[in-house]
Amino acid sequence: MNDIHSTWNLADMFESDAAWEKKLSETAELIDRLAAKKGSAAASAADLLETARLYEQCNNGLEQTYVYASCKYHPDLSVDSAKGMVERVMTEINRFGEKTAFLAPELMQYSMEKFEEYCAVCPELAVYRHYAEDFFAKKEHVLNQKGEEMLVRMGDLGESFSKVYEDLTINDMVFPEVEGPDGKPVQVSEAGYGAALQNPDRRYRRDFYEGLLGTYGKHIRTLSSNYAGAVKADVYSAKSRSYRTAREAALDANHVPEAVYDNLINTVRANTAPLQEYVSLRKKVLGIEDFHFYDFFVPIVKDVAKEYPYDEGKKLVLNATAVLGDDYNEVMRHAVDDRWIDIYPGKNKMTGAYSTGAYGFHPYMLLNYDNTLEDVFTLGHELGHSMHTYYSSEKQPFIYANYSIFCAEVASTTNEMLLYHDLLSKAETDEEKALLLSKHLDDIRSTFYRQTMFADFEYQSHKLAEEGAPLLPSTLCEIHRKLNEDYYGPEFAADEIISYEWSRIPHFYRNFYVYQYATGISAAIAISRRIRELGKPAVEDYRKFLASGSSAHPIELLKIAGVDMASPQPVLDTVAEFAETLAELKKVLHI
Repeated sequence: MNDIHSTWNLADMFESDAAWEKKLSETAELIDRLAAKKGSAAASAADLLETARLYEQCNNGLEQTYVYASCKYHPDLSVDSAKGMVERVMTEINRFGEKTAFLAPELMQYSMEKFEEYCAVCPELAVYRHYAEDFFAKKEHVLNQKGEEMLVRMGDLGESFSKVYEDLTINDMVFPEVEGPDGKPVQVSEAGYGAALQNPDRRYRRDFYEGLLGTYGKHIRTLSSNYAGAVKADVYSAKSRSYRTAREAALDANHVPEAVYDNLINTVRANTAPLQEYVSLRKKVLGIEDFHFYDFFVPIVKDVAKEYPYDEGKKLVLNATAVLGDDYNEVMRHAVDDRWIDIYPGKNKMTGAYSTGAYGFHPYMLLNYDNTLEDVFTLGHELGHSMHTYYSSEKQPFIYANYSIFCAEVASTTNEMLLYHDLLSKAETDEEKALLLSKHLDDIRSTFYRQTMFADFEYQSHKLAEEGAPLLPSTLCEIHRKLNEDYYGPEFAADEIISYEWSRIPHFYRNFYVYQYATGISAAIAISRRIRELGKPAVEDYRKFLASGSSAHPIELLKIAGVDMASPQPVLDTVAEFAETLAELKKVLHI
């Protein structure tokens, strides 16, 4: 299955490792040239333009060399030479941070008014106006040169917690074997997790799930200490920059008001009734007395689960997204056919899926495609990210080509929503409809309710650290267990094994990241509904959003697509969609 056509073609970026070496060396020289601008970074309009362009060239070079190196490494994490390439780029990234720590303090001595004067002299600077406005708005959070250099070094230390987590969970943890449905031994792994939990054999689901989480539980002290270190690093960095909390600092980086975060958690906590009703329904249909987390993924209608080979999966995604335009569909065909994707699981391959890219090259995607319906949706999800990257890079200058994380999950989830509704409209039997309705409910559960629960966990753990309380294993596990109890209700078994689950979530090492999955699906549900109801005008609005990069703040960009995330309405609408889908499922099942 893992022939060359199912792996990505990195020669589209650099024809060889030697070419990569050359680019890394050139970038290192550019970093030194930029560092030499110290004291004259904005002495004149011409100086500022040179500084800005050098800064872009350094960032682009580091981005390109990092993407290539990580794409060499992630298909097989046991290859030390590829890991060394990643570490070399990371070293250069950290050197870049240290060498240019003078920039923000030096430029902060100027003002927006001075920038406008420079634009009058040098019109080429006008492209940086939005960037400059944001820069000067953060004046109170910029330190002097020594302070900035210190935070760069602390940032490097902070990254080590994520690396420790990765080495421990991927390379060092030994997962057990369990008896498969056919009586043969099955190796428990993160890569096989999704397929195992969809298996109709409940004993197998339970054994696989408990084998996985139980392994994390055996390492819970180390994992807790490591996470506590990451949280303290977040708090230290935020306080050093004069933010009240780590959350305020993280959200301010994307210009997202804290009220959006509070609104999400408070609204979801107040609307868990439909989620708890869904637990009750699944419990009844599956005919079980005690409902555990491993009962969420098995098809609610027996004997309709099927395999979706990659060729079939890509056709389903292409058909569903055809509404977004012929040119959109043509780019997607290149992505699925021309080796933009490393498709299948492999020994020592990074788990999960992602889309990555560097300005000047097409995006790349990593999958662990295992022929499930979930894998088809994951393909659509990552292609949504890649199309966002493709169009933003095509339409925006480098400085605005990278979109914010807040917007990132919108494009990917919109693809999923379009795929879901297309498949539902073509379902021929009540069993197929029930399967899709159930999947849609679980997608909203996992992306909206569950990620909000994770955001709740993250808020509570950081708040404890900011109050000086120790983040002990028992504390973290009890927070997570109680959240499961509160969200899923009295019919859900919030037992000891579920309390370990927080420790297998890698996104917690990107502080205050996960809430954006929940806001993303809320926006995506609204956008896909507009596309279905309004057609071409809504598609045009959405395509403008895809091509906007970071040319404005996230809340304003989403308004282009017809969604106001500063309002609680998209969150409430997502709750309503969940409730409506649940009612439809009950109707189809005659319950």
